[in-house]
Amino acid sequence: MSVEDRTMHTSRTLPFSPMVIYGAFASPDLLALWWGPDGFTNTFEVFEFKVGGKWKFVMHGPDGKNYPNESVFAQLEPGSKVVIEHVCAPYFTLTVKFAPVADGTQVSWEQVFADAKTAQAVKSIVVPANEQNLDRMTQVLTNANAA
Repeated sequence: MSVEDRTMHTSRTLPFSPMVIYGAFASPDLLALWWGPDGFTNTFEVFEFKVGGKWKFVMHGPDGKNYPNESVFAQLEPGSKVVIEHVCAPYFTLTVKFAPVADGTQVSWEQVFADAKTAQAVKSIVVPANEQNLDRMTQVLTNANAA
């Protein structure tokens, strides 16, 4: 089982500074607005944005179902990187890197699952969901910066 068999990638240039994008992760109020696929909302129970800090929340699907999640912030580098370990099934590590470019920030999103079987089983959901996360983040930051 290669790491590639367990990994989902997405990247995009967003028209914001690396610190603004980092702030979209650091602020529970902003993060709750954009985290997850289209149609989902979030209720955060624990949000400790520090290395080793816990993030426990429930995603509420548009179908009325609730999806409990628990993660740990493994690495936090302001304006540069956020690493989140999802410590309940499905197990994965999400690494989001921010690199300044001429028209904003290149955001690289890499999600590595614990096993290839799980990764392949959720790929058809996760790949578009990760794109939707970036779409939703962009909309939230656009609205926040316009206010």
